[in-house]
Amino acid sequence: MNPLIVAAGEVPSPVLPHPAEIVIGLIAFLLLFFIIKKFVTPRFEAMYAERAAKIEGGIEKAEQAQVEAQRALEQYKAQLAEARAEAARIRDDARMEGEQIVTELRAKAQEESARIVAQGQTQLETQRAQIVAELRGELGRLAIDLAERVVGESLEDEVRRRGTVDRFLADLDGTSAPAVK
Repeated sequence: MNPLIVAAGEVPSPVLPHPAEIVIGLIAFLLLFFIIKKFVTPRFEAMYAERAAKIEGGIEKAEQAQVEAQRALEQYKAQLAEARAEAARIRDDARMEGEQIVTELRAKAQEESARIVAQGQTQLETQRAQIVAELRGELGRLAIDLAERVVGESLEDEVRRRGTVDRFLADLDGTSAPAVK
Protein backbone atom coordinates (compact mmCIF):
# COMPACT_ATOMS: atom_id res chain seq x y z
CA MET A 1 0.00 0.00 0.00
CA ASN A 2 1.00 3.36 -0.89
CA PRO A 3 1.04 5.68 2.05
CA LEU A 4 0.39 8.76 -0.06
CA ILE A 5 -2.85 7.58 -1.44
CA VAL A 6 -5.54 7.59 1.05
CA ALA A 7 -8.53 5.41 0.46
CA ALA A 8 -12.03 6.74 0.78
CA GLY A 9 -12.74 5.54 4.12
CA GLU A 10 -9.49 5.75 5.62
CA VAL A 11 -8.41 8.34 8.12
CA PRO A 12 -5.71 10.65 6.88
CA SER A 13 -2.30 10.32 8.45
CA PRO A 14 -1.46 13.04 10.93
CA VAL A 15 2.18 12.98 9.82
CA LEU A 16 1.67 13.27 6.10
CA PRO A 17 0.03 16.47 4.80
CA HIS A 18 -2.77 16.53 2.35
CA PRO A 19 -1.67 17.05 -1.31
CA ALA A 20 -3.80 20.19 -1.66
CA GLU A 21 -2.08 21.67 1.36
CA ILE A 22 1.27 20.96 -0.20
CA VAL A 23 0.27 22.77 -3.41
CA ILE A 24 -1.21 25.76 -1.53
CA GLY A 25 1.84 25.89 0.73
CA LEU A 26 4.12 25.73 -2.27
CA ILE A 27 2.21 28.55 -4.05
CA ALA A 28 2.26 30.67 -0.86
CA PHE A 29 5.97 30.01 -0.44
CA LEU A 30 6.71 30.99 -4.04
CA LEU A 31 4.57 34.12 -3.72
CA LEU A 32 6.35 35.09 -0.49
CA PHE A 33 9.73 34.34 -2.07
CA PHE A 34 8.84 36.55 -5.05
CA ILE A 35 7.74 39.46 -2.81
CA ILE A 36 10.87 39.19 -0.64
CA LYS A 37 13.08 38.89 -3.71
CA LYS A 38 11.38 41.80 -5.52
CA PHE A 39 10.80 44.33 -2.69
CA VAL A 40 12.52 43.42 0.54
CA THR A 41 15.91 42.20 -0.70
CA PRO A 42 16.67 45.37 -2.75
CA ARG A 43 15.87 47.51 0.29
CA PHE A 44 18.12 45.40 2.48
CA GLU A 45 20.83 45.55 -0.19
CA ALA A 46 20.48 49.35 -0.44
CA MET A 47 20.58 49.72 3.36
CA TYR A 48 23.58 47.39 3.52
CA ALA A 49 25.40 49.32 0.79
CA GLU A 50 24.56 52.64 2.49
CA ARG A 51 25.75 51.33 5.83
CA ALA A 52 28.95 49.96 4.26
CA ALA A 53 29.53 53.33 2.52
CA LYS A 54 29.02 55.16 5.82
CA ILE A 55 31.45 52.85 7.56
CA GLU A 56 34.01 53.19 4.77
CA GLY A 57 33.48 56.96 4.72
CA GLY A 58 33.91 57.04 8.49
CA ILE A 59 37.09 55.02 8.19
CA GLU A 60 38.39 57.37 5.47
CA LYS A 61 37.44 60.38 7.56
CA ALA A 62 39.17 58.85 10.55
CA GLU A 63 42.28 58.19 8.46
CA GLN A 64 42.18 61.75 7.11
CA ALA A 65 41.70 63.10 10.62
CA GLN A 66 44.63 61.00 11.76
CA VAL A 67 46.80 62.31 8.90
CA GLU A 68 45.75 65.88 9.73
CA ALA A 69 46.45 65.29 13.40
CA GLN A 70 49.88 63.93 12.49
CA ARG A 71 50.53 67.01 10.31
CA ALA A 72 49.36 69.30 13.10
CA LEU A 73 51.60 67.46 15.57
CA GLU A 74 54.60 67.81 13.25
CA GLN A 75 53.77 71.49 12.70
CA TYR A 76 53.45 71.98 16.46
CA LYS A 77 56.80 70.24 17.02
CA ALA A 78 58.41 72.42 14.33
CA GLN A 79 56.96 75.56 15.89
CA LEU A 80 58.10 74.42 19.32
CA ALA A 81 61.61 73.76 18.02
CA GLU A 82 61.58 77.16 16.29
CA ALA A 83 60.40 78.84 19.50
CA ARG A 84 63.13 77.10 21.48
CA ALA A 85 65.73 78.18 18.93
CA GLU A 86 64.37 81.73 19.06
CA ALA A 87 64.49 81.69 22.87
CA ALA A 88 68.08 80.42 22.77
CA ARG A 89 68.99 83.15 20.28
CA ILE A 90 67.33 85.81 22.45
CA ARG A 91 69.16 84.44 25.52
CA ASP A 92 72.48 84.55 23.65
CA ASP A 93 71.76 88.08 22.40
CA ALA A 94 70.87 89.19 25.91
CA ARG A 95 74.01 87.56 27.31
CA MET A 96 76.20 89.25 24.69
CA GLU A 97 74.43 92.57 25.27
CA GLY A 98 74.95 92.17 29.02
CA GLU A 99 78.63 91.43 28.50
CA GLN A 100 78.91 94.46 26.23
CA ILE A 101 77.21 96.65 28.85
CA VAL A 102 79.53 95.31 31.55
CA THR A 103 82.52 96.00 29.31
CA GLU A 104 81.30 99.52 28.58
CA LEU A 105 80.61 100.20 32.25
CA ARG A 106 84.02 98.83 33.19
CA ALA A 107 85.68 101.08 30.58
CA LYS A 108 83.70 104.09 31.80
CA ALA A 109 84.64 103.28 35.39
CA GLN A 110 88.31 103.02 34.42
CA GLU A 111 88.11 106.31 32.53
CA GLU A 112 86.39 107.96 35.50
CA SER A 113 88.99 106.48 37.84
CA ALA A 114 91.82 107.73 35.64
CA ARG A 115 90.18 111.18 35.45
CA ILE A 116 89.75 111.30 39.24
CA VAL A 117 93.36 110.18 39.78
CA ALA A 118 94.63 112.76 37.27
CA GLN A 119 92.52 115.45 38.88
CA GLY A 120 93.84 114.42 42.32
CA GLN A 121 97.42 114.51 41.07
CA THR A 122 96.88 117.94 39.53
CA GLN A 123 95.34 119.13 42.76
CA LEU A 124 98.24 117.65 44.74
CA GLU A 125 100.75 119.34 42.42
CA THR A 126 98.94 122.64 42.81
CA GLN A 127 98.84 122.30 46.60
CA ARG A 128 102.49 121.24 46.65
CA ALA A 129 103.49 124.26 44.57
CA GLN A 130 101.42 126.50 46.84
CA ILE A 131 102.96 124.99 49.98
CA VAL A 132 106.47 125.25 48.50
CA ALA A 133 105.83 128.93 47.66
CA GLU A 134 104.51 129.60 51.17
CA LEU A 135 107.44 127.75 52.72
CA ARG A 136 109.90 129.69 50.54
CA GLY A 137 108.38 132.96 51.68
CA GLU A 138 108.40 131.90 55.31
CA LEU A 139 111.89 130.46 54.99
CA GLY A 140 113.03 133.67 53.34
CA ARG A 141 111.74 135.79 56.24
CA LEU A 142 113.33 133.47 58.74
CA ALA A 143 116.58 133.53 56.81
CA ILE A 144 116.56 137.34 56.76
CA ASP A 145 115.81 137.46 60.48
CA LEU A 146 118.64 135.02 61.10
CA ALA A 147 120.99 136.88 58.81
CA GLU A 148 120.20 140.18 60.52
CA ARG A 149 121.03 138.64 63.85
CA VAL A 150 124.22 137.04 62.54
CA VAL A 151 125.42 140.07 60.57
CA GLY A 152 124.17 142.52 63.06
CA GLU A 153 122.86 145.00 60.56
CA SER A 154 119.46 145.62 59.15
CA LEU A 155 118.60 144.06 55.82
CA GLU A 156 115.65 146.21 55.11
CA ASP A 157 116.78 147.21 51.75
CA GLU A 158 114.49 145.26 49.42
CA VAL A 159 117.14 144.56 46.78
CA ARG A 160 119.61 143.21 49.28
CA ARG A 161 116.96 141.24 51.02
CA ARG A 162 115.80 139.64 47.77
CA GLY A 163 119.32 138.78 46.72
CA THR A 164 120.06 137.19 50.07
CA VAL A 165 116.85 135.17 50.02
CA ASP A 166 117.43 134.01 46.44
CA ARG A 167 121.01 132.90 47.21
CA PHE A 168 119.86 131.06 50.31
CA LEU A 169 117.02 129.31 48.47
CA ALA A 170 119.31 128.38 45.59
CA ASP A 171 121.76 126.86 48.03
CA LEU A 172 118.92 125.09 49.76
CA ASP A 173 117.53 123.75 46.45
CA GLY A 174 120.98 122.53 45.44
CA THR A 175 121.40 120.48 48.59
CA SER A 176 117.83 119.16 48.87
CA ALA A 177 117.00 118.61 45.18
CA PRO A 178 118.25 115.01 44.98
CA ALA A 179 116.30 114.11 48.13
CA VAL A 180 112.98 115.55 46.83
CA LYS A 181 112.97 113.76 43.51
